[in-house]
Amino acid sequence: MKDRNDLNRSGEYSAQTQAYKRTRAYNAQNRRRDNRDIRTTSRRPGTGGQSAGIGYQQDRYRQIGQDNQRQKGMRPDMDNSIYDIYKGD
Repeated sequence: MKDRNDLNRSGEYSAQTQAYKRTRAYNAQNRRRDNRDIRTTSRRPGTGGQSAGIGYQQDRYRQIGQDNQRQKGMRPDMDNSIYDIYKGD
């Protein structure tokens, strides 16, 4: 018991335990890296995301605007005589 108490008091036991845990974590990390799936699709450098999305958004808004214009053209003409009260003489 005296040897164990001396080892714990000196801090050597905790240092050994931490080194052992670090080694196990390092080995586990390497095992995960070695066993992961290999990438099967090639990646090429591109825009990185945001600039490509802006073009899609512009196309989408352009299409929405064209749809609105087309729908507006299909509507029947409304009788706007009730708004003549706002016109000045």
